[in-house]
Amino acid sequence: MFYWLTELSDKISFFNVFRYITFRTGGAIVTALVFVFLFGGPIIDLLRLKQGKGQPIRTDGPQSHLVTKKGTPTMGGLMILSGLLVSTLFWANPKNPYVWVVLGVTLSFGMIGFYDDYLKIIRQMHAGFAGRTRLIIETIIAVAACTALAQLGRGTISTSLVFPFFKELVFNLGWAFVLLGAFVIVAAGNAVNLTDGLDGLAIVPVMIAAASFGFISYLAGNAVFAEYLQIHYVAGTGELAVLCGAVIGASLGFLWFNAPPASVFMGDTGSLALGGLLGAVAVAIKHEIVLAIVGGLFVLEAISVIVQVVSFKVFGKRVFKMAPIHHHYEQLGWTESQIVIRFWIVSVVLALAGLATLKLR
Repeated sequence: MFYWLTELSDKISFFNVFRYITFRTGGAIVTALVFVFLFGGPIIDLLRLKQGKGQPIRTDGPQSHLVTKKGTPTMGGLMILSGLLVSTLFWANPKNPYVWVVLGVTLSFGMIGFYDDYLKIIRQMHAGFAGRTRLIIETIIAVAACTALAQLGRGTISTSLVFPFFKELVFNLGWAFVLLGAFVIVAAGNAVNLTDGLDGLAIVPVMIAAASFGFISYLAGNAVFAEYLQIHYVAGTGELAVLCGAVIGASLGFLWFNAPPASVFMGDTGSLALGGLLGAVAVAIKHEIVLAIVGGLFVLEAISVIVQVVSFKVFGKRVFKMAPIHHHYEQLGWTESQIVIRFWIVSVVLALAGLATLKLR
């Protein structure tokens, strides 16, 4: 919305400031933060009223959760998505197609998560949407998004897999890249979903990843910086920094309410949407592998579940005391705050490692 003010810049020079992505990213952060601060409380009150007993707690999870988490409302992702959407509409360039593709993935995954949370609440069961059906729908959405991203790109780079550290190592996958990109988006969404098991555990790593990819988006979308850093220039993707800024602001606002002891859980509504957003941004700016580094905590959580399931089915033994891995550390005696803060530290270190790939090539 504010971007349109640039058309008046020939009469009022101040409006030139809305041309700058950095300025609009800052505006997006503040707008989303203020929106969630202002409307977060009323939204939580409404969720508590409508949900009654709140989110069902896993009976096979840590027993302490049956007491400490009982009655807490879920679907808090609605707060994040509302703030993100309003802020993006205010500050992003509405003519940029990358913004709409990533926003489409985010909202679509959010709706899937919302339906999943809804089923859990009305059934008062931990199991919600059928896993296979959910994955199929997510894959269809991701394939559509990656097809659009491939068509928006220029030349063969739009369907190529780029490796960090090696500036010349690029594999043109053709239209098979659409399947790879879809896998990245779906995997990111579900990995963040698995991480969201303790108060504040998922939202801060999401903010860290969003900040990292907002920075990378700005560089990849700027021909001068891209050439200097020897990363692949993807015209138009700099605008995704504004969207990432909106994520940071909305997530900060949500953390105010999600800090231990949480007043609300983001639920699948938030975790699926935010993970899908990160995956879509990574695919758009050709940094899919870097996402696995920056979002290494999410990867670790997902792998711990896969390893646990495979080991139990094949060998009849569990590798971890409980999966995802944050529950393993709970069983070892770590307090919730210890796990959350230490995992935040790991996220910061991984983000720095991911950003280092911009120069180490």
